[in-house]
Amino acid sequence: MNEIDTNQLLLQMKILAAKARGNEALPPETSVQGEFGNLLKQTIDKVNQYQTEATDLSKRFEAGDDSVNLTQVMIAMQKSTVSLQAMTQVRNKLVNAYQEIMNMPI
Repeated sequence: MNEIDTNQLLLQMKILAAKARGNEALPPETSVQGEFGNLLKQTIDKVNQYQTEATDLSKRFEAGDDSVNLTQVMIAMQKSTVSLQAMTQVRNKLVNAYQEIMNMPI
């Protein structure tokens, strides 16, 4: 399971803040260009996968598939719900951080 690396996220935010201030001297560890975007895409794909699995299990259970039990369906649905809520909270924090960076005086 992919987890968000907080150090990489913080680095990306520092880079954005430096660019917003117009500083050309960025931190030396800026060789991670694009990794944040890839991490975000992977996270969104994983949440989508959880939702697809939960929907599939739910439909199979409703159709009477004996290989799927109610416990599996409920766990998959909870995993889907929790991952979506977590992603939404991360998105909200990123939007707030972006707004703060954009409101910084130049």
